[in-house]
Amino acid sequence: MTEEALSVLDSESHVKRLREEEEEKGTLSVDMEVNNGGNAAADLPECISSVIPGWFSEISPLWPGEAHSIKVDKVLFQGKSDYQNVMVFQSSTYGKVLVLDGVIQLTERDECAYQEMITHLPLCSIQNPKKVLVIGGGDGGVLREVARHSSVEKIDICEIDKMVIDVSKQFFPSVAVGFEDPRVTLHVGDGVAFLKAVPKGTYDAIIVDSSDPIGPAQELFEKPFFESLAKALRPGGVMCTQAESIWLHMHIIEDIVANCRQIFKGSVNYAWTSVPTYPSGVIGFMLCATEGPSVDFKHPINPIDADDSHVKTKGPLKFYNSEIHSAAFCLPSFAKVVIDSKAE
Repeated sequence: MTEEALSVLDSESHVKRLREEEEEKGTLSVDMEVNNGGNAAADLPECISSVIPGWFSEISPLWPGEAHSIKVDKVLFQGKSDYQNVMVFQSSTYGKVLVLDGVIQLTERDECAYQEMITHLPLCSIQNPKKVLVIGGGDGGVLREVARHSSVEKIDICEIDKMVIDVSKQFFPSVAVGFEDPRVTLHVGDGVAFLKAVPKGTYDAIIVDSSDPIGPAQELFEKPFFESLAKALRPGGVMCTQAESIWLHMHIIEDIVANCRQIFKGSVNYAWTSVPTYPSGVIGFMLCATEGPSVDFKHPINPIDADDSHVKTKGPLKFYNSEIHSAAFCLPSFAKVVIDSKAE
């Protein structure tokens, strides 16, 4: 994160006023002690400078001029991996929260909206997916959702940051349960390099659960990566990748759509869902199919919500259903105009 991105409400007068207001209400009782000991204020990483006072505010050059804030009850973990700052805190309203480089990745309360949609939008659009690759997704949530599909025989996951995996297993066991499935093979390493080594036509589906296009995830939004995705899929195979917010990132979405329409010769569609703790409250997905058997993403043919065999081990679906699947492809007019123009 840049210094600009981390300059969070640094006006002393504003912070003083916030403290006075909290004290008047009797609500400034936030335990900021870090579990692994030490002075909290001295030990916190740079990204924690966005907790002022007792609030986490997500500020980034990717959404200038705005921030979403969540009240912090307690910081549970903070560390720096080889790739990024990693933090977990207990929030007042969204349960535990995972933050990478100052950006919220998931919360216990609303993770279902993201994990279920990024997984079932592609997998419910094809019959009997057997081999699935997940790139990123170190929290294990996408694995948990892929494992609901009884037709799946093999699940590979390539995550670059082992600390994310370890932290997720410790603090988010209901999400990281996906790693326990016997069909899962974990590869810790660079997803771009992993994909280049994959033989042509290996997978029925690939799900790219990436963070924003800065830092270690930047290459996952570029044209050569999409070309590698298409190569690794069988004819009529599908891929789904995190594709940013229609409210904040239409310039990024335009580039993604343009690249995918050049590379994927089957269906190419953009879908979106509501995730309250993501910037602007929504996040999008790019769904593409390679040339081959026709794929109609808007009308699922493999309805996961019609089969409850997975509920006993994975719990019930909280967000996804067949109706919301189709509705996810209905775009507001301002976004539809831009995305449809890339089809011409």
